[in-house]
Amino acid sequence: MPKSKLNVRSLVIAAGIGALFTITPAKAEDASAAAAYKDIEATLGSVPDMFKTLPDVAIAGAWAEIKGVQLNPKTALDGKTKELMGLAVASQIPCQYCIYFHTEAAKLNGASDEEIKETIAMAAIVRHWSTILNGSQVDLATFKKQTDGVFAAVKAKSQ
Repeated sequence: MPKSKLNVRSLVIAAGIGALFTITPAKAEDASAAAAYKDIEATLGSVPDMFKTLPDVAIAGAWAEIKGVQLNPKTALDGKTKELMGLAVASQIPCQYCIYFHTEAAKLNGASDEEIKETIAMAAIVRHWSTILNGSQVDLATFKKQTDGVFAAVKAKSQ
C-alpha cells in the first residue's frame, strides 16, 4: 500500500477511535452528573443554581472538590477557619456572592461578628502591604532575609 494511502487510512482509524472516546465519556459523565446532583441535594437539601451553571462534564469534579475540602470535617482546618479564609479571599476578589456565602457559612460554623470583622481587616492589611511591596519592587531575597531575621528575634525573645 502506498505511503499516502496508509497515512489517510491511519488518520481515518485514529479519528474513528477518537470519536468513540468522545462519545463514551459523555454518557459516563451524564451518569456522574446525575449522581452528583443527587448527592448535592442529599447534602444541602436542594441543588443551588450555582451548580446548574456548570456543564454536566464538570459537576462531579466540582462537587467532589467542595465536598472533599470545604465540607469535609476531617481536614486539617476546621469549618470556621476555612469559611473565614473564603471570606478573606472573597473580600479581595471582590465577589459579592462569595462574601455573602462565606460570611453566612462562617457564622454557621461558629464565627462571631468580631471574628468576621477581623478576617476582613486582615485581608485588607495583606492587600495593602502587597500593594506597597509589589509597587515599590522590594527585592524578594532581601525581604525574605529580613523576615527570617525578624522571626528569629521574636522566637528568641519568647524562649
